[in-house]
Amino acid sequence: MVRRWRGGRLVIASHNPGKLREIADLLAPFEAEAVSASSLGLPEPEETGTTFVENAALKARAAAQGAGLPALADDSGLSVAALGGAPGIYSARWAGPGKDFGAAMAKVEQELTACGSPDRHAAFICALTLAWPDGAQAAFEGRVEGRLVWPPRGARGFGYDPMFVPEGHDITFGEMEPAAKHAISHRADAFEKLVAAVFNRDS
Repeated sequence: MVRRWRGGRLVIASHNPGKLREIADLLAPFEAEAVSASSLGLPEPEETGTTFVENAALKARAAAQGAGLPALADDSGLSVAALGGAPGIYSARWAGPGKDFGAAMAKVEQELTACGSPDRHAAFICALTLAWPDGAQAAFEGRVEGRLVWPPRGARGFGYDPMFVPEGHDITFGEMEPAAKHAISHRADAFEKLVAAVFNRDS
């Protein structure tokens, strides 16, 4: 049985400012005093998992044990159909140590050009894991389908957002108002499942 959230301090196990903002916005309606792993001086664990779920669990457990508090971790990325799902769990690594997502987006476009496929379908995938210091945890995965455009458009969002147009829309996540993105994103999809299982106060 999934453990319920009872309020209090919650570590956001991410050092990515964009993710921290989005997760903090999603947590706003709940009794969670969000604190970032970076503000607590917690190191980023090595992501040795082979799936988004495995890596989210690694980060959540490390933060929960390091802080002695419940911790919520996200692992997410871009999966491009014509590239066999790449960059996938390596999405951040494609940006290099300097987190240059302009270069990462250019690499995606170069790989698509090199493979010669006209298929521009892609999906953003997000795994969320909530872990407690005693080892209990709950994991949820969300996704949003879409297509890639080039050149990138828009200065909102972060990561690969400026080249991703979600299904049913004609603007990129980089052009979309934050509230509109929150309503349909992969992170919002995973968070909705987390809320239903963990934050639902009626249970």
